[in-house]
Amino acid sequence: MNHRSSRTATGEGGLRSFVRDNGLGLFFLTGFLLALAGQAIAGQADCNNQLLAEQLQPVSFGEYVTSTDFAVDTAENWQSEYLQFFLYVSVTVWLVQRGSPESKKLGRSGIESDEDQMVGEHARDNSPRWAAARGWRRTLYSHSLLLVMGSIFVLSWLVQSVTGVVAYNQEQLRRLQAPLSWSDYLGAADFWSRTLQNWQSELLAVASMAVLSIYLRQRGSPESKPVGAAHDATGVEG
Repeated sequence: MNHRSSRTATGEGGLRSFVRDNGLGLFFLTGFLLALAGQAIAGQADCNNQLLAEQLQPVSFGEYVTSTDFAVDTAENWQSEYLQFFLYVSVTVWLVQRGSPESKKLGRSGIESDEDQMVGEHARDNSPRWAAARGWRRTLYSHSLLLVMGSIFVLSWLVQSVTGVVAYNQEQLRRLQAPLSWSDYLGAADFWSRTLQNWQSELLAVASMAVLSIYLRQRGSPESKPVGAAHDATGVEG
C-alpha cells in the first residue's frame, strides 16, 4: 500500500514538474486549441447563416471543418503569423533598435563570430552536436530556425492559395459567375485582400512591441527591460 502511494506521489510530482517546466508552451498550445475549436463552431454557424440566406442546405460540423472555407481561414492566419516570425528572426540579425530589448546590442549586428555563437572549436560540452560539427551540418543548424519558419510560411501560403481558389470558385458558381484558375486567383483582389489584411496587422504588432518596449516596462517579463533600466539600454532583458 505504501509503495503504491509512493509511486502515485512520484507520478503526481513528475506531472507537476512537467507542467511547471513547460508552462509557457502548454499555455499557448491550450489557448490555440481552444481558439481553433471556437473558430470552427463560430465559422460553421456563420457559414450556415449564409447558406440559409441563399436557400441552400446547411452543412454539419464535420463537413465544415473539412471544407475549404475552414481551411482557407485557418491557413491565411498561419501564414501571416509565420511570416512575422520569419521576418523578425531574419532582420534582427542585421538591424537594431536603440533602447529595445527585442534588439541586439548596438554594434552587434551581423552573424557574429564563432566564439560568440559557441560553434566549431568554441562549442561547449552541452552544446548541440551539430554546433560542433563542420561543413553543411553546422551551416544547416546555424540557420535551422529561419528555415523552419520560412518553410511553414511557404506551405501555409500554398494551402491558403489552393483552398482559397476552391472556396472562391464555389462562391462564384453560386452567383453563376465564371471560376478562376489557381494562377489567376493569385492575382485576384480576394486573395490579396485576405493576405494583406493579416500581414499589416502582424507587422504593426511587431513594430509596436519593438518600439513600445523602449519606454514601457513589465516587471518580471523577459520581453521587457528591467523596470529601472534606462530608455536607451539596448538588448537588455528583465
